[in-house]
Amino acid sequence: MTGLVLFASLVVFGVFTGAAAGLLGVGGGTLMVPFLTLAVGMSQHEAEATSLLVVLPTAIVASLVLRRRGVGDLGLALRFGTLGAAGGIVGALLALALPGDVLRIVFAVFLALVAVRLVRDGLATA
Repeated sequence: MTGLVLFASLVVFGVFTGAAAGLLGVGGGTLMVPFLTLAVGMSQHEAEATSLLVVLPTAIVASLVLRRRGVGDLGLALRFGTLGAAGGIVGALLALALPGDVLRIVFAVFLALVAVRLVRDGLATA
C-alpha cells in the first residue's frame, strides 16, 4: 500500500472501530487485530500491542459520553480498570512468551468463542 492509501485506510477503519466499540461495547481489538494483521501486514504481536495502545483514549472518550448521559458506574469502572491494568501486565508478558503463530491461534479461538456466545445468546432472546 502506498503511504496515502494506508493512512486513509487506517483513518476510516479507526473511526469504524471506535464507533463499533462505543455502539456495541466490544473491545476494538476484536476488529482491529485482524485488520492490522491481514490488511496492514503487522505481526500478531505488533497488532495486539497497537490495539492495546488504542484502548485507553477510546475507552475514556466513550465513557465520558456515556457518563454525561447518566450511564455507567464510575467507581466500578475504576476498580475494574485497575484490576484490568494488572491483568494487562500478565497478559502482555504471556503474549510475548508465545510464538506469533501460537498467539494468532489463541486469538482466533477467542474470536470463535465470542462469536458462538453472541449467536447463542441472540437466539435465546429472539
